[in-house]
Amino acid sequence: MKILAVASEGGHWIQLLRLKSAFEDAELVVVSTHKSSGKTNSSYQYYSVTDANRWDKMKLFKMAYQINSIIAREKPDYIISTGAAPGLAAILFGKVRGCKTIWIDSIANAERLSLSGRLIKPFTNLHLTQWPHLAKGRTLYRGTVIV
Repeated sequence: MKILAVASEGGHWIQLLRLKSAFEDAELVVVSTHKSSGKTNSSYQYYSVTDANRWDKMKLFKMAYQINSIIAREKPDYIISTGAAPGLAAILFGKVRGCKTIWIDSIANAERLSLSGRLIKPFTNLHLTQWPHLAKGRTLYRGTVIV
């Protein structure tokens, strides 16, 4: 089983790293927006993509192209993300290619799901929040990754 784990730098990245032990029996490929993030562990393949957000459309297109290329090259079975634009793009492209998809909304979003979390929800096989009161419909609560 091959898992592509995707997160933006910062809190999203820290939350993704907290999940790493759950992937021990799988081939892990990791994608983030910071070039040095991959140096934290050599036990997985690491790709750095352009850091982009909704206010910089050109960077979004570049990042989306990079993500799509990585998915085409790596052919993951599962795509999991703890958030932001790279995770949203990965889940969209992965879903089209038949990957199972998992979104874990950031614990920082305590009042409501993140914009990315709300947008990506219809494209996920599993959609998780880290706050019990935000679990509604297809969005489930199964605990937190930061304690």
